[in-house]
Order: sequence, then C-alpha cells, then structure tokens
Amino acid sequence: MNSAADIGARLDRLPGTRRIWTMVILLSLGGCFEYFDLFLTGYIAPGLVHAHIFTATTAGFFGNNGIASFVAAFFIGLFIGTLAFGFVADRFGRRRIFTISLIWYSLCTLIMAFQKDAAGINLWRLLSGIGIGVELVTIDSYISELMPKHLRGRAFVINAAIQFSILPIAAALAWWLVPQAPMGIDGWRWLVMIGAAGAVVVWFIRRPLPESPRWLAGRGKIAEADRIVALLEAEVPRAELAVVVPAPEETVTAKGRLREIWHRRYLARTVMLILFNVFQAVGYYGFANWVPTFLIQHGITITHSLEYTFLIAIAAPFAPLLFFGLADKVERKVLVIVSAAAVAVFGLCFSEARSPLAVVGFGVLVTMANNVLSFAFHSYQAELYPTRIRAVAVGFVYSWSRLSVIFMAFVIAFTLRGFGVSGVFMLIAGSMVVVIAATGLLGPRTRNRSLEEIAG
Repeated sequence: MNSAADIGARLDRLPGTRRIWTMVILLSLGGCFEYFDLFLTGYIAPGLVHAHIFTATTAGFFGNNGIASFVAAFFIGLFIGTLAFGFVADRFGRRRIFTISLIWYSLCTLIMAFQKDAAGINLWRLLSGIGIGVELVTIDSYISELMPKHLRGRAFVINAAIQFSILPIAAALAWWLVPQAPMGIDGWRWLVMIGAAGAVVVWFIRRPLPESPRWLAGRGKIAEADRIVALLEAEVPRAELAVVVPAPEETVTAKGRLREIWHRRYLARTVMLILFNVFQAVGYYGFANWVPTFLIQHGITITHSLEYTFLIAIAAPFAPLLFFGLADKVERKVLVIVSAAAVAVFGLCFSEARSPLAVVGFGVLVTMANNVLSFAFHSYQAELYPTRIRAVAVGFVYSWSRLSVIFMAFVIAFTLRGFGVSGVFMLIAGSMVVVIAATGLLGPRTRNRSLEEIAG
C-alpha cells in the first residue's frame, strides 16, 4: 500500500475502534477550551456593562465602547485566524498547529483578564481570537481526515456534544461569578482566567494523538502514514478488514493553493459555503452572544438573566446526541436545512416569550437547533475539499462567518436599540432563509462517500 489513495481507503474500511473514538474525544476536549472562550462573550457581557467598561448599546453605529465592539474585536481575530493563518495546518501538520494555537489563545486570554479599559480588553480579545480561529479550522480538518467515511457524521456529533458540554459549565460559572467580586476581583475576570487554563492541559491531550495519516500521505510521507494506519488496523481482527479498494487518487502537489477553490470542480460549493457562513453566523452568534443582553432588555435583572442563560445552556450538549443515530444516515445538507428552519421558527417564538417557562423553553429549542446546525455544517464543509487544501479552504470559507459577525454585532446593537428583540429575531429568520436556499440549491451530497471521492 504505497499511495495516498491507499492510505485513505485503509482508513475508510476501519470499524469504530476504541483508539479511533479516543482520538475524537481528545481532540474534542482540546476544543472545549475554544468553545468556552467562544461563548464567553455573552456570559461576561453583563459583567462588563455592570463594571462600566462597556455599554449595552452605542450612540454611534460603530461605537468602540459598547458590547458590540467587544464582540467585533473577537471576531476580527477569528477572521484573521481563519483567513490569514488557515494555511498553517496544511503546511505544518494538524497535530503541531492544534497544540500551538491552543497555547496562543490561552496566553492572550489570560492577559486580557487583567486589562482595565475597553481598548485593552478589545486588543487582547482580538489576539486570542486569532488562536481560536486557527484551532477550530485545524480540529475540523483533523477529525474529518482521521475518521472512516461511515463514521464521519457521528464523529462530529461526539465532537459537538463534548465541546458544547462546556457551555452549561461556563454559564453556571458566569451565573455564580459575574454578579460578584471574589477576593476583590471582578467575577468576569475570574471567568476569563478559568478559560485560559487550556494551556495547562494541552500537553496531556496532545501526547496520544498521531498526525493525520491523510496529511502525511499527501506530503509524500507514506511510510509514516502507513505506520499510523497499521496501529489502527492492529486493533481489528484481520478477518473483519475489508479488501482495500482505493478511491481515485487526489492530485498530489507539494503545496496546495487556495486558488484551487475557484476551480470549476469546487466553485459551486465555495459560493455555497460563503453564503452559508455569512448568514448562519447571524443566527448562531446573534443568539449565543446576545441572549443575556436580550433578557436584560426585557427587564430581567443580571442575576436572573444569567440564571435563565444557564438553564438554556444545559441543553447544548444534548442536541447533537439526539441525532447521533441519524448523523450518517441522513445527508448532511438535509440536516443543515432542517436545523436552519428550526432556528428561524423557534427564534421568533423566543422573541415574543415573556413568562420564565416560555423564555427558557424556546431558548432551549433555539440552542438545540443551532447546535445541530453546528455539528452538521462543521462536518459538511470539511468534507468538500481535498486534503492538500482542506484547512486553508475551510479557513477561507469559514472566515466569512467571522467577517459577518464583526459587522452583525453592530447591526444587532442598532436593531436592538431601534426595533427591540423582535426586530433582531426577524433579522435572524431572514438570514436562515438564505442559508436554506444556498445549501439546498448548491450543496453536494457527501453521505458515506470517501473524502477522496468527494474531492474528485
């Protein structure tokens, strides 16, 4: 077995062994720290406003002292990380960049915790966003390449469930810490420092992880790729391994080029993913980053707002698990379309809810729909490009969601001020309609197909 196609075919015939699922779990645990920081914005926003560092809304559209600027700073960092540095995982390997980016964001987040003004907080929030942007692209590429084709959907379900499990933890900590000042230090600062603890555990997470065999094979390191795959095969009785039937060989180049995404083979999916990422971010982050603020705008106190947010966040890890059995039986694009429609409908219901039960109930449904959308599209977009450009291509299309949130943060703040919570959710519903149309019309099918076959 001496080609990249052989390596991919050998991976695709593997059953779900303990070693394979352990790799998914370890990568997902590393991603937990990113998700803690990713959703930190909404959880600490009330504390930043209460400390008079930021304001909930701004007088000017692009005001730099409102929560919108805090949201935008982070997503500028994510935009830079995914667009400008997405290539590093393709050039230097998934495993190495997984480690470096995690340490980068942890250090920047720790420094942010000690800033005294909006400018300092925004600067270090931007820098931490660069590390997280690189990390999320790397994890998606890493998992898609390690998993057999018949398990990719379920792997991303497990990945999402583990990463989203950090949300109720973060929400509970925010509920407890943000209204207080333990040891004379603002609670939001404690929350940020807890998120920075990722650097402490990263070394323990990375040690058992091998490099992606597909990446190694694509770089001509067939012997090393063969050794890793052989270790995975050793856990399976020889009689249970199917005969290797390689998919068509990917075009092998010493270095993939981003311009390949505009080739006619990938043009439609690139356009689809750009539209998808621009508009899905409105619904996903428009809710996740602003839900405590929405509740406060309805006259709910900071403490009760964070309490309701915690109750809503409890649902986060369970939504993907409910779809575990369907993840590899239903086309990814179908899951994307159905979950986007659910975000629109449940979001409009949430905007009109007033009783605690209705607020929490519809908030849970929006969260669950968003998280199904998340695991479906993370799996989907990582499948659509060849290994040689997977990280840089995913980084490019993913960066459009970051760019969207940068501007959408100010649009939401403006809409919230002028049209209230109902106006914001009308905006979100309209965005989901675009997501549905783009995915339905331009999205290819990927279920149970090898990465090499999908790439062509």
